[in-house]
Amino acid sequence: LLLTDRLLLTVKMKGLVSFSIFLSLLVFVIADEGDEVEAEAEEQPQLQLPYRDRYHIDKTLRLNEKTPSDDYSGVLQRLRKIYHNAIKPMEQAYKYNELRQHEITDGEIVSKPMVLFLGPWSVGKSTMVNYLLGLDESIYQLYTGAEPTTSEFTVLMHGSKIRTVEGIVMAADSTRSFSPLEKFGQNFLEKLVGIEFPHKLLERVTIVDTPGIIENRKQQERGYPFNDVCQWFIDRADLIFVVFDPTKLDVGLELEMLFRQLKGRESQIRIILNKADNVATQELMRVYGALFWSLAPLINVTEPPRVYVSSFWPYEYQPDTNQNLFLKEEVSLLEDLNQVIENRLENKIAFIRQHAIRVRIHALLVDRYLQTFKEKMTFFGDPELVFNEILDEPDKFYIFKSILAKTNVSKFDLPNPNVYKDFFGINSINTFKLLSAQCSYMGGCLLEKIERIITHELPTLLGAISAGKNPSLSSCDITGCGETPKNRYRKP
Repeated sequence: LLLTDRLLLTVKMKGLVSFSIFLSLLVFVIADEGDEVEAEAEEQPQLQLPYRDRYHIDKTLRLNEKTPSDDYSGVLQRLRKIYHNAIKPMEQAYKYNELRQHEITDGEIVSKPMVLFLGPWSVGKSTMVNYLLGLDESIYQLYTGAEPTTSEFTVLMHGSKIRTVEGIVMAADSTRSFSPLEKFGQNFLEKLVGIEFPHKLLERVTIVDTPGIIENRKQQERGYPFNDVCQWFIDRADLIFVVFDPTKLDVGLELEMLFRQLKGRESQIRIILNKADNVATQELMRVYGALFWSLAPLINVTEPPRVYVSSFWPYEYQPDTNQNLFLKEEVSLLEDLNQVIENRLENKIAFIRQHAIRVRIHALLVDRYLQTFKEKMTFFGDPELVFNEILDEPDKFYIFKSILAKTNVSKFDLPNPNVYKDFFGINSINTFKLLSAQCSYMGGCLLEKIERIITHELPTLLGAISAGKNPSLSSCDITGCGETPKNRYRKP
């Protein structure tokens, strides 16, 4: 019996060893086959979709037309002199730039329309810029990837040759429209880069690519005021593309702050749902609804914004997707872009006029504060207490209501009364003069000059442009062109 047990144990041990050897051989064979599969996968080239035809881009944006563009240098020169002669003196007299931090430079007046790209990271903003300019597979294309890749504000401009312009150079050049960016500090200027190269589209427009919005708190520590920089570009953009993709529809704190900054600029906003061919048709409908659901609390307008649904990249659309729809959406967006380019002068004149209205309202408010202060101030009164009472209760003294009686003033254009608490906290009320005292023997009154350009000169110039005329510099009025003023008191 003992011998039988030993024999049985020996057989079991041999079976166990054999099974172990079998498993080892099996693992070796599987690993060997896996290496062969990986080797075969490396040998096979990765399939890539073919490139799409760019004919619709060149046709819609008129990139192949050899006709020279219209010369509007005379109109822009006239607009610049209108600003310097009628608007800027009032800005300086009542320190408007300290209220809104929006100083208009000569470079901004004569600048081309600006197209701004905003949105979360890795949604295809840089890829879309490369696609519009045809930079794919070239050494000058913007770097793209699945990870957050764009950490700079990249400004693409027209130039006779390809070169990169550092941010400190762009801010130091007074002929450009980017000199005010120097106020955001040297850390930001290191994150600002300009790229110049010859391109037909860049002859008519300037494109700005921005860093993607990252909702991670640690990633928001950028070293410069990101929201303030975005606001600067938003205030000057003629067209704003806010780009999303089907995987990034959530709204975080930074994106919510961005839409707050876009308040009042709804007419310039175009929302893009990119990479639409990566999802099936039924799923795309759900994504489209989810995007509106996320943005509804952030866009406080009665009519919904225009949303373009397509895939803005150089390759063919994925098979079994709505290719015709995506192409029509792309052409529609290009037509929208071309319309902004064609209306560049009208938009520029309207922008200057809107700025003049805001400067005029600010001057009227400061004048009204000063009048009320002089009326309420007595010989034995405390100036600080009297003026603080006026600041705390402006409605009691009809500060803002009295301004609404003026022409071209809307209650929706009036600033928040709390803004003037900070404004007069920095600037003493006694440093300002009444508007009635802002007159000179040769130059006339500041209020009359700015009202003349708001009601007459700028609308006349806008009407001439809309009628297809190109007003020459010699046809402008005395106040507009800044010529030697006539003596109103001299007898003819």
